[in-house]
Formats: sequence, structure tokens, C-alpha cells
Amino acid sequence: MHPPVGTLRAQEDRGNPDFTVADVVKLSLCPETGDRTSRPKHHQTLQHLEGCVLVVSVIEQLAQVHNSTVQASMERLCSYLPEKLFLKTTCYLVIDKFGSDIIKLLSADMNADVVCHTLEFCKQNTGQPLCHLYPLPKETWKFTLEKARRIVKKSPILRYSRSGSDICSLPILAKICQKIKSAIEQSVPFKDVDSDKYSVFPTLRGYHWRGRDCNDSDESVYPGRRPDNWDVHQDSNCNGIWGIDPKDGIPYEKKFCKGSQPKGIILLGDSAGAHFHISPEWITASQMSLNSFINLPTALTDELDWPQLSGVTGFLDSTVGIEEKSIYLRLWKRNHCNHRDYQNISRNGASSRNLKKFIESLSRNKMLDYPAIVIYAMIGNDVCNGKSDPVPAMTTPEKLYSNVMQTLKHLNSHLPDGSHVILYGLPDGTFLWDNLHNRYHPLGQLNKDVTYAHLYSFLNCLQVSPCHGWMSSNKTLRTLTSERAEQLSNTLKKIAASEKFTNFDLFYMDFAFHEIIQEWQKRGGQPWQLIEPVDGFHPNEVALLLFADRFWEKVQLQWPQILGKENPFNPQIKQVFGDQGGH
Repeated sequence: MHPPVGTLRAQEDRGNPDFTVADVVKLSLCPETGDRTSRPKHHQTLQHLEGCVLVVSVIEQLAQVHNSTVQASMERLCSYLPEKLFLKTTCYLVIDKFGSDIIKLLSADMNADVVCHTLEFCKQNTGQPLCHLYPLPKETWKFTLEKARRIVKKSPILRYSRSGSDICSLPILAKICQKIKSAIEQSVPFKDVDSDKYSVFPTLRGYHWRGRDCNDSDESVYPGRRPDNWDVHQDSNCNGIWGIDPKDGIPYEKKFCKGSQPKGIILLGDSAGAHFHISPEWITASQMSLNSFINLPTALTDELDWPQLSGVTGFLDSTVGIEEKSIYLRLWKRNHCNHRDYQNISRNGASSRNLKKFIESLSRNKMLDYPAIVIYAMIGNDVCNGKSDPVPAMTTPEKLYSNVMQTLKHLNSHLPDGSHVILYGLPDGTFLWDNLHNRYHPLGQLNKDVTYAHLYSFLNCLQVSPCHGWMSSNKTLRTLTSERAEQLSNTLKKIAASEKFTNFDLFYMDFAFHEIIQEWQKRGGQPWQLIEPVDGFHPNEVALLLFADRFWEKVQLQWPQILGKENPFNPQIKQVFGDQGGH
């Protein structure tokens, strides 16, 4: 385990805000490359290099921005970090362990690549290409590395073992670590007293991901169920509507919700659906301040995902200043009886291949619950991987058909009658390279030295790219990836057109990113502004909300029966129950 990476390179982090550091559970799920535990150990070492280069770059740029020493810049970085998850403490321990060598190397004008190779966060295997983010030194790489090694020759830290230092090996934490690891692997809430898959805790798969439980000691009380005895005595479905109207003795749930066709929204998705997001402020020295990392502990305990702001299940007001709302909020606005009935069953690295590992976390009872609208949106990982030759690892149309049919059969055995399932196609990801390759990455903006082309090349070299096929200078490879994505979309389209199920009807919708770009350009925006700036890959919050808007328009136009009717009692619900208990 490498502390600076575990602390600051958030892809590696999992944790519980109550007791441990950010990487308490080393369940290393890369945002789009699937289950890292099945990947060669050598790739995990390469990810240490990626994280080390990121952290050393920030230290170097903080010193430049504030015209300070490297020592002062490391201390400044640690002072910005919150106490939660022991982030600040861990940072100071890291300075104590590695600081003197980083100072020596940066003072000798060695860049972050050289520093991290010298400190052996990456063993250079024979025949393996040299991975670097920054332009190579003017002198030969071998000469520069030998010079750097002489500078730190007597350093004790090169003997520092990165194995055996996992905090979860401590007996006092072993059991709790195992529980967190299990919760993340199974995509169910860590804190769930009654085991109904709903929680009163926001992160660690809690109510950021699915509606907040309103009674965590009763497994028969949860969002989305049909009311128990019209909720005369308690709110059994957590929509905030219960009790009896004293004027006429009719239960409020019966008066306001009966016949209104309540329904939930469920997303089966990947990191795009979960809204994977690394804040640019976390790595941009010129913008960094005490406020920059306030939301880092929350982000880490949500696996660097922000489902509470996502396009399908987001329930918080947008942080990006556009009026569009999530699909869940639109369903709630249409019928307030849908309050809290959302589930974001998405995983970083999810695909048609591995959905079966966590689809059991979906909560719907055929007999007891309301119907649901299920969106299947595995939009990238069936064609995206980080391998040096990504094409053989892509899902074939035949395999996709088999995987999706397995998923649909599972849904048919769990969803109440009257549900709807919408299969989303895959995008044409060539817009990533076309719109970003010659722009500066946040790490390269200060000195105009790192473009997205450099970042993509670095990640591809390390074989940790979220999508080598599209994030590549090789036009033939980009085209091949888009061709396979189109074949898979056509397979989904055929399934929707030809397969029939008893408990839901089935639809297909194109992932038409070009339509979103056109809409954004009409508003005076540029295509690159729709992509996450740090990873250069995921659609950002603006893009996700524009997709929600486009989805809603298309469904209203083509399949209005999916959405249910507008509830005429919404004003009365608001009058009697206010915000219905909030989210």
C-alpha cells in the first residue's frame, strides 16, 4: 500500500467516515475498467505510479503558484485536507516518510515522472515501454534516472515495503473492513439495520444511491412498496404521505395516491450512470484552498460517484446552474406519490458481463411493490478496457445478447406487473479524442505542458485507461471501437423489438450524444465542456442532465404510458405534507 496514492488518488479509496482512512478497503475498482482484483499485480503497481505522478505534480505546482519551497507546499497540501478519514494525518505521515527525497529530487529539477520512477512506485519490467506524463528529459532517460537515484542513494525509504501495511490487517479493524468490502462488492448499504436494502445513512451505498429508509428497524417499511392498510398508522413506503384526513376519515394515501399509477425509477448502470466525478479543484494548484477538499470524504465513501446529482436518480439541486432536472425529480414532480422511489444500481466498471455480480442488490418485490421504470445503461465497458490491445477483450454481439437476456429474465422474476424496461444503446466515443486531444488537462494548464493526448498516452502505456479504444491517437482503433459499439447497440435494438416478457414491456433508445452536443452548442457552449475534465472520459453533470431532458422528451412523445399520468392531488399533498420529509 502506498500512502500518498491511497490518500490522494481517490480511485483507490473506500472508507467509512466514522473510523478509518480513505483506503481502508482496498477494493480497487477502476472507474471504467472492471474488477481490478482480476488484473495482473503489475497493473496495480502501475496505478501506484499514476497516483504518485498526480500527487507530486500537485506538490510541485503548489510551490510554483505560491512561490514557496517544496516543504512548504507539501505542508500546505496537508493543511487543506480534512481531518475526516484521517486524511490530514495520513498526509503528514506521508511527508515524514517521503518528503525529504521528494524535496531533493524536485530541487534538482527532476519532474514528477522521474521522481516517481526513482522512488520505485513503478518497477520498469524488461521490454515494457517507459510510461511518462510529461515530456521526456533533454538528457537520456537512463542518464536522468541514474542521476536521480544517486541523489537519493542513502535514502531509507527505498527499502519501504508497500506490502503488509494494509490497515485492514489490524485485528481491531479486520471485521469492519470485511463488512465494508462486502457492502461495496454487493452494492448494498453498509448501514442497514433491518436488511431491507435501504438506509438512513447517505454514503457507503446509502440514500445517495436509493431512497432514504423511514424506519430502519422494520424491514416491511421501505420506499416503493404498496402502502400497508393505506398507511393509516405509519408511512410504510416512505413517501411522506400517511394518516387519516380528519375532515372525512379517508386515509391520505388512499385519497391522494390511489389510481395515480405510482412507479419507481431504477438504473442499472456503470460509472457514467453513477456520475463518476473527480473535482478539478483537487488537482489544480492555482484553485486549491481550504474549501477545496470539504466534499472529499463524502466522495470517497461514495466510490468517487455522485448519484445524488446524477441524471437518472439525482435528488439534489444541480450544482451547474442549468434548469434541467433528473428523471427521478421529474417523476416526483409528475406524481408526488413517487417520493423517494429511486434506486441507482450502478457500479464503476460495470458491463453486461459483470452485472450479474450485483444485480441482486436491486430491491423490488413482485407482489408487494409498485411497478418500476428500469433503465439499462451499460454504455461503455463492453467496448472499453485498458489493455494494450483492447479489441479482443470487447464484448461480442452474441455474448451481449446472452448477457442481456440473462438480465431481463432476472428482472422479469422480480419486477411487478406493469413495469417498463428501456435499453440504452452505446455512444460513438470518437468525440472524446476529436474534442479534447489538443486541449490542456487541468494538470497541464499552469505550465501548458500536459494535453489530453499526453494523459491518454500515459494511461494507455500504464494499461489503466478507462477506454483505450476511444482515448487513443490511433484513428483506426477509435473507428473499430465505434463500429463494435454500433454492433452492440443494434443487438440491444433487436432484443427490444423481438423479445417479450410478462411483467414489463421493453423499449430501446439511442445514446445520441450528438443531439446533446447540438443542444449545448445552441446555448453557446462547446462540446468539450460536456466531459469530465479530470478523467477526460465521463459525461459530466451538465451532459447527464441534458440526457435526462432528452430522455423525458422522447418518452413523452413516443411512449407516454411509461411515465404515468400527472397526479391532480399534487398541490394538496404539498399543502398537507410539505416536502414529504425531504430526501
